[in-house]
Amino acid sequence: MSIEQMKTKSRVKKLVREKQKERRQKQHIGLKTSRIVSNTIIYIILVVIMVVWLVPFFFLLMDSFKCDIAADGETRVTWQSDTIIPKKFGFDNYVDLFTKTKFPRWFINTTLVGLACAVLQTTMILLMSYALSRLRFKGRKFLMNFMLILGMFPGFLSMILLYKLLSDWGLTQDNSIFGLILVYCASSGMGYYISKGFFDTIPRSLDEAARVDGATRAQVFSKVILPLSKPILIYTVLTAFMAPWGDFMFASYIAHTRDVGKNVAVGLRDLISTASGMADHYTWFCAGGVIVAIPITLLFMFLQKYYVEGVTGGAVKG
Repeated sequence: MSIEQMKTKSRVKKLVREKQKERRQKQHIGLKTSRIVSNTIIYIILVVIMVVWLVPFFFLLMDSFKCDIAADGETRVTWQSDTIIPKKFGFDNYVDLFTKTKFPRWFINTTLVGLACAVLQTTMILLMSYALSRLRFKGRKFLMNFMLILGMFPGFLSMILLYKLLSDWGLTQDNSIFGLILVYCASSGMGYYISKGFFDTIPRSLDEAARVDGATRAQVFSKVILPLSKPILIYTVLTAFMAPWGDFMFASYIAHTRDVGKNVAVGLRDLISTASGMADHYTWFCAGGVIVAIPITLLFMFLQKYYVEGVTGGAVKG
């Protein structure tokens, strides 16, 4: 091969490399542009969803502070205003809600039910989940399948029967709070699915090591499994607390006439259940909605970091 041929071959290889490099750069620029466009579209969609989701809460918050000026110069609380932003901000709605209604009683009832359910449901769900995850006994598969099938039926099918039973036991109207706690917690063990799946991911070798050291089943569960189960523990507490906190249908069914036994959802609904109530008490309803949202918001704010820490840290430490 002559020197000229070698130089020509070298130039050809160089041109090929340059073309390949240029093609890769174009592909990289194309992928980068495509990624930017797709991310922009996704962010726009998320912003639109966020705005649509937050607008009702913004209206609710603004209406709760509405305290307009009447023609005679006196301050009056009204929701029939031509502006979204109140012409005059005030806490009259919150003051009237606590002084002129049974809201303090409703709020206490709701808090008691939520706390009781958070403790009792979490205990029963975790115990049931641990037993089904770790123990092997006769009828285990049948029990799991039976609870799975039974959970497919909607709860409102049994509302008439439940009301009859609670009424015979004196757990409706004035004593409906105890009836709500009983009903909410009675079948909580059927919600074992997520917790059991989490316990299944924890190695059984930890249980066996603790058992070899002389630990009982209860000690293994409380001192070995629970410290590794912070994510599912927090998840169970949150769901157990939130379900009764916002329940309306069953609570209104067993405490529809007595203020003593109502929760917040039922009490606030009754404030605006009539045309006159809608005109006179709508801003009270908005103030109550803001107050009810505060505990849930704080609960998520304080427990979120523990939930994230548990998920990122993993179930097994070491």
